[in-house]
Amino acid sequence: MSGRRKIAIWVAVIVFLGGTAATLLLLRLTKRQPISLKGAAIRQDTDSKKELPIADVEIIAADGLAAGDCKSDASGFFSLTLPKGVRRGQPVTLRFRHPDYQPLDLNQFIGDKLYIARMVPRVREAQDSNRPEVVVANVRVRYSVKNTTAVNIGSAVKTFQVVNKGDVLCKGQHPCSPDGKWKAAIGSAFLDAGEGNEFQNARASCIAGPCPFTKIDGDGFSRGGRSISVSARNWSDTATFMLEAEVFHPMESDLVRQFYPVIFGQGLDFTLPTAAEGVSIEAEIDGSAIVFPLGPNLFLSWADCNARLNKDQTRVYECELKPGYRFR
Repeated sequence: MSGRRKIAIWVAVIVFLGGTAATLLLLRLTKRQPISLKGAAIRQDTDSKKELPIADVEIIAADGLAAGDCKSDASGFFSLTLPKGVRRGQPVTLRFRHPDYQPLDLNQFIGDKLYIARMVPRVREAQDSNRPEVVVANVRVRYSVKNTTAVNIGSAVKTFQVVNKGDVLCKGQHPCSPDGKWKAAIGSAFLDAGEGNEFQNARASCIAGPCPFTKIDGDGFSRGGRSISVSARNWSDTATFMLEAEVFHPMESDLVRQFYPVIFGQGLDFTLPTAAEGVSIEAEIDGSAIVFPLGPNLFLSWADCNARLNKDQTRVYECELKPGYRFR
């Protein structure tokens, strides 16, 4: 083979491989998933305990890099999806906008990181110097949970006999003694607590006759409930058994609980369990004790509140005093 022919073959191979590599690269780019920038919007403060999350912050990527609208949730979290084709390492300007905070532009690079936007609150309108601030004191959170209690309203007892003749060989005819040697008999009893009631602390035992040669076969009583039952086996002479239990009536009531929230500066924070109902805040406003139901809209005349749900279904509440009010 001539040298010129060898060169032609190698050129063809290189061109072929190059085309294949370009095709694979094109497929990879086509299948590449859009990049999402994740982060949180919080209030800027020198005290980290006062860096509260900010909800409803509008996040925009400059130069049309955002694939859609994005706003922070109640925890301040946001996830901004970028269009396909945007690469990691590419510069991006993130714009954060909220009516209660100064505009913030962050010059960043696209990559695997958490983008934290610390926003500065707008200066509130000056309060009338002739009007003193309203003092908010002794703030307490109140809520109720359903509480179920059981009231003992009596007891129930039932005796029954298992009639049998002792010293009779079983010969394989059911029922037999546990070892299969002696002929046995089985008896049972049943109790009903009645509508809306339940048995607790139920027990069954042999009380008369050759009890050492008996056995409780079926336990339908130890878990309690509206109805209970028991079956017993006897492989000697007739034995007497007793089934007894205490009768309870479940009653549901509202249990009111209260506690003091955490206060940092102008902010107030507290967390409530999943089952909390009827949430309200009790506070002294200029010396007068008043109860403020939060309601579904979380409205307070003296504070702005929001809430967010944790993964364990507990709820976090955050409130900030309105202008003209201060904590004592």
